[in-house]
Amino acid sequence: MPSLQSLVKALPALSATALAGASLPAKPADLSTPMQVRIAVSGANSISVGWNTYQQSANACVSYGASANSLTQKSCSTKSDTYPTSRTWFQTVYLNNLAPATKYYYKIESTNSTVEQFLSPRTAGDKTPFSINAIIDLGVYGEDGYTIQNDQSKRDLIPNIPPSLNHTTIKRLADTADDYEFIIHPGDLAYADDWILRGKNLFDSKNAFQAILEQFYGQLAPISSRKPYIVSPGNHEAACQEIPHLTWTCPGGQKNFTDFMTRFKSNMPSAFASTSKADKAKVSANKAQQLANPPFWFSFEYGMAHIVMINTETDFPSAPDSSDGSAGLNSGPFGGPQQQLDFLEADLASVDRTVTPWVIVAGHRPWYTTGDGPCTPCQEAFEPLFYKYGVDLGVFGHVHNSQRFYPVYNGTQDAAGMKNPKAPMYIVSGGTGNIEGLSAVGAKPSYTAFAYADDFSYATIRFQDAQNLKVDFYRSSTGQLLDSSTLFKAHKDQFVVQEYK
Repeated sequence: MPSLQSLVKALPALSATALAGASLPAKPADLSTPMQVRIAVSGANSISVGWNTYQQSANACVSYGASANSLTQKSCSTKSDTYPTSRTWFQTVYLNNLAPATKYYYKIESTNSTVEQFLSPRTAGDKTPFSINAIIDLGVYGEDGYTIQNDQSKRDLIPNIPPSLNHTTIKRLADTADDYEFIIHPGDLAYADDWILRGKNLFDSKNAFQAILEQFYGQLAPISSRKPYIVSPGNHEAACQEIPHLTWTCPGGQKNFTDFMTRFKSNMPSAFASTSKADKAKVSANKAQQLANPPFWFSFEYGMAHIVMINTETDFPSAPDSSDGSAGLNSGPFGGPQQQLDFLEADLASVDRTVTPWVIVAGHRPWYTTGDGPCTPCQEAFEPLFYKYGVDLGVFGHVHNSQRFYPVYNGTQDAAGMKNPKAPMYIVSGGTGNIEGLSAVGAKPSYTAFAYADDFSYATIRFQDAQNLKVDFYRSSTGQLLDSSTLFKAHKDQFVVQEYK
C-alpha cells in the first residue's frame, strides 16, 4: 500500500501530468485475437486455457495435440464473461484426458493466434524430481509500474519477452523456462489499485485501473501461456484503491475482487478426488471438494506434492480485507461461515504421504516475517492447522523482499531444525518487482535464516525426492543464487496428525 509520504512526494508530478489520461493498450484490428493467455492445472489429467478478447465469443475453441503440426483434438466453450468497466471478455476451455507429464501443443482458434505448448500435469504419486517457482507481489512494468536501470539492449529468445522487460523477474522466468514446471502466485498481481502513483492517471482512474490489468496480463502471457500459473488473492486485488472504508466510491467491477474472480474462477482447479487407497482419505478429500472455492481456496496434487492455495484476505475471523478487517476494504465473504477453515482441515486430513509426501500451503500475508507486517489474525486462523497436519512448507509474500525461516511454530524454532522437524518451514517471496518497490529487511527474529532486499528476487522450490525438498532464492536481474537450503522430512507416517504444543 502506498504511504501518505509517497503520495505527498508525487503531488507535483500529479499536477503536472494530470491531463494525460490512462495508457490503455491499443485494441487489435481483429477483436477475436486472444490476449492475456493463461493456463493452469485444472484436474488430474486436465489443463485449462484462459484468455481475453475485445469482443464477446459465441464459441471459444482450442485445438491441441502431441505435435505442433497435428492438433487433432478440440475443446470448446460457449461461456464468455465480462464485468462493468472491463473492455474485454474472459474465456476458459478445458483440455481433458491428457497423458501425464507429456508435452502438448495448442492453438486458440482465431484468425490471429499462434501455437503454444505445455507439459501436462504429473500423476499424483509420480516420484520424478521437479521444480516450481514462487512469484508473489509482481506488478506491471513500465510507465504505469516499476522500472529499472539496466542494460536494455539484450534480446530474449524463449519465450518472446519484449526487450523492455530485460532484467526483470519475467525475463528470468523466460530464461529458465526449462528449469521449472509451474508457478504459484498467491496474491498481488498487477497493482492496478496503485494507478494514483502515476500523475497522468489522476482524472482517468477508472480507465487507468483497467489499463494496468490489461498491460500486466499481456506482459505475463509469454510465461503464463506455457507454464501453469496458479493464483490465490492478495490485498491489491480487492478494490480500485487501498483507502480504508472508501471502497463504495470504486466504479462497478473495481471492488470486491471482481477482476480476480472473473479472470481466474473457471481457470483454477477445484480440490482433487483422493488417489489414496485409504477410505478415510477419500472421505476427507470428498468433503474438501465440496468446500473448495477456487480461486480463493483450493488444492491440487502434482507428482510428489499436495499444494493448497489459501485466502489470507477474507473468510476467517478478523480477516484484514473483510468488512470488519483492519484494512477496511469491505470485501467478501466468498463462502459460508468457517468454510475456508473447514476446507483446509478436511483437505490436509486427506493427504496420504505415501502418495504425495510433500504438503505446501501458499497464501499472501505472512505471520512470520522480518521487519513489520506479520498477520496475527492469519496466524491465529491457520497456524494450528499447519502444525496439526504437518505442513512442510508455507509460502507467502506481501512483504516486498525475500526471506527464509527455520521451521517454527507459535514463535518458537523447532529444535530439530531442518532435519525432520514437526513445525513447518516458512518462506516469503515478495521481492519480485512492483511499483511500490522493495521493503527493507528490518529486525530479524531469532529463527531467521535468510533475508534479502537489495534487488528483485524470487524462490524456486525443488522436489528432489520423498524426503528432500530444496529451496533456492535467485536475484532476478542476474540469476545469481542468493540462498539455498534443503529440508529433510522422513515422512514415515501415512497420515500426519500432531498434538498442538
